[in-house]
Amino acid sequence: MQFVTPRGFRDVLFESARERELVAAAMSEVFSAWGYDPVETPVAEEYRTLETGVGSMLDRTAFRLIDLDGALLALRPEMTVPIARVVASRLSDTPGPHRVRYAADVFREHASLRGQARQFTQVGVELVGTGGPAADSEVVMVLVGALEAAGLPRFTVSIGTAELFRAVLERAGGPAVWRDEAIAAAQSRNLVELDQVASREGLGPETAAALREVPRLRGGADALERAMAHATACGVPECLCDLRQTWRTLESLEMTGRVSLDFGIMRSFGYYTGMQLEAYAPGLGLPLAGGGRYDRLLAAFGAPAPAAGFALGLERVMIALAEQGVSPRTEPLDAVLGGLEPAAVLAEAAGLRSAGWRVRVAPGRTGVTLLREADAAGAAEALVVADGALWRVDRAGQQATRLGEPVPAPPRLTWAARGGEVR
Repeated sequence: MQFVTPRGFRDVLFESARERELVAAAMSEVFSAWGYDPVETPVAEEYRTLETGVGSMLDRTAFRLIDLDGALLALRPEMTVPIARVVASRLSDTPGPHRVRYAADVFREHASLRGQARQFTQVGVELVGTGGPAADSEVVMVLVGALEAAGLPRFTVSIGTAELFRAVLERAGGPAVWRDEAIAAAQSRNLVELDQVASREGLGPETAAALREVPRLRGGADALERAMAHATACGVPECLCDLRQTWRTLESLEMTGRVSLDFGIMRSFGYYTGMQLEAYAPGLGLPLAGGGRYDRLLAAFGAPAPAAGFALGLERVMIALAEQGVSPRTEPLDAVLGGLEPAAVLAEAAGLRSAGWRVRVAPGRTGVTLLREADAAGAAEALVVADGALWRVDRAGQQATRLGEPVPAPPRLTWAARGGEVR
């Protein structure tokens, strides 16, 4: 019998895992520098909790579980709803705003024929308890900082709002089925379907024009002005006030080289209100990150509060880095340490680590065998404990020079880092 990973899941080994760890840590460090504190939530939530936040979409994506008490659970499909539950249930008596960050695996079920991942890692933040353009600007800037810290040279963060599109639909009236079709077409960026929605009999020309053109608006201040013209013509100019101020703030901070406007963004989770955002890298057709404002979600858990945040897909960030020729620099091993006496090897390794070395032990290994193990591990040095001292091993597997005292700086910080010979 061949044992394999389940469909839609994968194993991540060694160098790839180290690179993922490094990139996730770099982004998390940015979140920490902005004052966001780590939060961990259970991998499973009560089904009704997730359903309260995600709605009917949960039926199509949830991994369902039934525990020994008969309770219906589900693996979390995203992190915003679990964070909202934590804030509402555990932090309701603590003055906000609450700035939280996370790095966590999430799970979404897909039909076998679609070939999609069913487990992936999200790294993100939630800013709960404060709203308005200042908070929205902060969230955008944190996202930009995280992608820069990950080492990604080229990317764009796009911001928009679904409020204009929704306001136009509400002003237009019409059957609920027609409005639902319009929202579904906008969420999937199906412009052909949007044109059909806008051609419904009885729509005023201003409404029809807004439904067709607003989701196509992208760019800078010019896109905002065109959107404002549609909002004014349809009698809903107030729905762009916050986004306009957010854009002005980002302009004043010279962020528009990284940030653009996109009124076609409409996230599929139904809890979003106000600003919505996505991040893209050239050549990758899927967003690296998504998020926005969700001011009504906390009320569903009995603790009304404004909130905004985003989640980065770590797997997509790693793909974007690879496509742009960026390899995260992981720390190499300084040495593999061998010798015939295990206790001596372990003791000397502890001394090296105290001096800042990264050391793997190989008790019982000496000579060429030790050298091969060091090469296979990518270590800068092969060392051996012999005659009560530490010795460098040369390319022939022989004891060469004695390691000096006090213990020198690790190779990765000295000669090896400067391009010296790696043993």
